[in-house]
Amino acid sequence: MSELQHRIKVFVYRFHDTTPNYLLLKPDQGLEALWGPLRGELGFGEKLESAIRRQVAEDIGVRKPGQLMDLDMPGRWTLGDEEVIEWTFGFRTAAEIPPEQIEASIAPAWPGHRWTHFQDAYSSLGLEPDRAAMMRLHTKVLAA
Repeated sequence: MSELQHRIKVFVYRFHDTTPNYLLLKPDQGLEALWGPLRGELGFGEKLESAIRRQVAEDIGVRKPGQLMDLDMPGRWTLGDEEVIEWTFGFRTAAEIPPEQIEASIAPAWPGHRWTHFQDAYSSLGLEPDRAAMMRLHTKVLAA
C-alpha cells in the first residue's frame, strides 16, 4: 500500500515597474541542488492556502498577505511506495516589501536565492515541470 503525500510548489514574484521578477531558490543539497520555486509539505488537515502562506512566511519571511494564483497544474507521481500530489501556485508579494528585505529573511535551507526576469528564470529552472509552471504563471501574470 502506498503512502499519499501532498506537497506545494510556490513561485514567488513581484513587479519591478511593469515587469514581473521571480524569486528562484536553490536548496542546500550540494552539487545536486537545482534552481526552482519554494517547496513545502501540506500538513495533515491543512488547507492549501494556509500551507502556502505558512511556507512563504517560514521560508522567505513574508507575513503580509499576497495574491495567490492557482496554476491549475497538479502533478502526481509514484516513487516506490510513496505517491505524491504536488499543487503549484504563484504568490505575488506586496509591492511595498523591498526585495532586499525578503532576501534578508530567507531561511538557511535556501542558501541560493535571486530575483530575476522571466527569460533567466525560465532557463535556470532545473526541472521541466517547473519550466511549464513558470511559463503558465508568466502568461497569466501578463494577461491580468
